[in-house]
Amino acid sequence: MQTLNVSSLNEQIKTLLETSFTRVFVEGELSRITFHNSGHIYFTLKDSSSAVSAVMFRGNASKLKFTLEEGMKVILDGAITLYKPRGTYQINCFSIEPAGQGALALAYEQLKQKLQAQGYFAKELKKQLPRFPKKIALISSATGAALQDMLKVAQNRYRNIEIDIYDALVQGESASRSIVQAIQLADTKAYDIIIVGRGGGSIEDLWAFNEEIVADAIYKASTPIISAVGHEIDTVISDFVADLRAPTPSAAMQMCLPDTNELLQYLDTIANQFTTHIIQKLQVKSGEIEHLKSLYAQNSIDTKITQKLQEIQSLKQNYAYAIDNLLKTAQNQVQSLTKMLESSHPKFKVKKGFAQVSQNSQVISIESLDIDDEFELMSDTLKLSAKVLKKENIL
Repeated sequence: MQTLNVSSLNEQIKTLLETSFTRVFVEGELSRITFHNSGHIYFTLKDSSSAVSAVMFRGNASKLKFTLEEGMKVILDGAITLYKPRGTYQINCFSIEPAGQGALALAYEQLKQKLQAQGYFAKELKKQLPRFPKKIALISSATGAALQDMLKVAQNRYRNIEIDIYDALVQGESASRSIVQAIQLADTKAYDIIIVGRGGGSIEDLWAFNEEIVADAIYKASTPIISAVGHEIDTVISDFVADLRAPTPSAAMQMCLPDTNELLQYLDTIANQFTTHIIQKLQVKSGEIEHLKSLYAQNSIDTKITQKLQEIQSLKQNYAYAIDNLLKTAQNQVQSLTKMLESSHPKFKVKKGFAQVSQNSQVISIESLDIDDEFELMSDTLKLSAKVLKKENIL
């Protein structure tokens, strides 16, 4: 038999393996994954009783849509090759698919969880869209139907708007980079709003909007961004990161632009409210003015002079009335005194056989006199001076 050296043996085995297993599909669980600086990925594929080494070189690894994770079940598409220096065989992977799940669906969930953990979807970070934008940027395919739909809505809804179009690839391997460049450029132009969108399609057609670099560009932009990708049932990563998600490109324009007819109705309402408010204010102020005029009229110099004149006139009338009353009162008093005088005068009091008794010019009763008291007796024609000689009760 021919004696072979190790290298020759490995070479023959290598040739046999590589010619016999030019294409294999192998299912197993990922283990001991190493992401090398070169871009190559080294790992082990195993099941419950066996394991095999595998490598995915940089060219194929760059096409992976999801991230390889420890314990993940996958299906490898590749070829068997032998690494001669160590005499070990391995699977040279052309592509890898998750077992039981599509690669794109898995990649979508992985990126969604990653960005959510990093806070990319936080509601408090969402920027407020202006109510009346003046200038917006549309990032989409210049030849796509979605762009024409958006422009049509803008024309019918709100013409007082400046719209700039940024033509970008929205499908294919270069689409994500094209979208990122358009976002970054538009973000430097002081737009009120940026709308990133395209029409509907398969998950592969919309995949550019699920790329991490697009999510980063939206997250880092200072301009409010609306994600308007596909139909209402389509949900992409950009929808979660953007400040607002629109179910369709046309809906995006309806959401960010005011309706001219509604604005006119609103202005009519405001005008009516303003007119009513002004009328009410004028009525209130007119009432206040009338009140002030009334107060002024009550407290003006002319009014005060008139009041004083009226008071003088009243005093004059009252004075005459008071003098008249005083005169009447004095006359009454004189009459009363006269009557009293007449009633007290001996002329009217003395009867035949009677005289008025007085002492010291004061009329007194005879009972008040004592023996030896001097007194006067007066009739209407005669006055006598007398002295009490004797006092005797006759009863």
